[in-house]
Amino acid sequence: MLIAQGIGKRFGLRPVLRGITLCVERGEFVAVLGPNGAGKTTLLRILATLARPDVGTLLVNSVDAVRYPERARQMIGLVSHQSLIYGDLTAAENLRFYGRLYGLGGDVLEVRVEQVLRQMNLWARRDDRARTFSRGMTQRLTIARALLHDPAVLLLDEPFTGLDQASAAALSALLHESATHGRAVVMTTHEIQRGLEGISRALILRNGRIAHECHDDLSPQTLTRLMHHDA
Repeated sequence: MLIAQGIGKRFGLRPVLRGITLCVERGEFVAVLGPNGAGKTTLLRILATLARPDVGTLLVNSVDAVRYPERARQMIGLVSHQSLIYGDLTAAENLRFYGRLYGLGGDVLEVRVEQVLRQMNLWARRDDRARTFSRGMTQRLTIARALLHDPAVLLLDEPFTGLDQASAAALSALLHESATHGRAVVMTTHEIQRGLEGISRALILRNGRIAHECHDDLSPQTLTRLMHHDA
């Protein structure tokens, strides 16, 4: 579903990403870990087609995302640092607004709005303004927005920031469920102690390179060691 090969990016003279190559298949939940400044957010922005790589190729469900970013975005759901939720609109109004941007309308849109709000346990609050929501509820609405058009690829940048333990556990279960239903899920995070339940593998990013790839031992102790030390 997602193939990046030889991705490189510089900001001025400073290299941020150096030859990143990864492949994420349907049904995989991949965590990209690393300390602040490792290049995680830059990588996710390139995968989401919000930034262009200086070198390398990117395919999203066989679409050349570098040449045709608009086509690729139709298959991507993104949760970034900004919720992109309008506080003066209700939960349902927010989703209807974004649904129209995704090209949904009529009964199809109304069905999808109800489906994702129920999935996020927000149906009872559908007519409440988003500014009345807690941090965890806002994050759930943000994910509902990202899932509204049923994307093949779900990308999340530090989704657990600011969440309490219960909200983080619920989000982790949701991401695992999303992958088991056939999506390719990629999440960046520096929080090793939570949110990694159910991941298929972990990539350790250091100084703009994939320093380690973990398939078997995904314990917090091992991942923490690999984040900060060479294996």
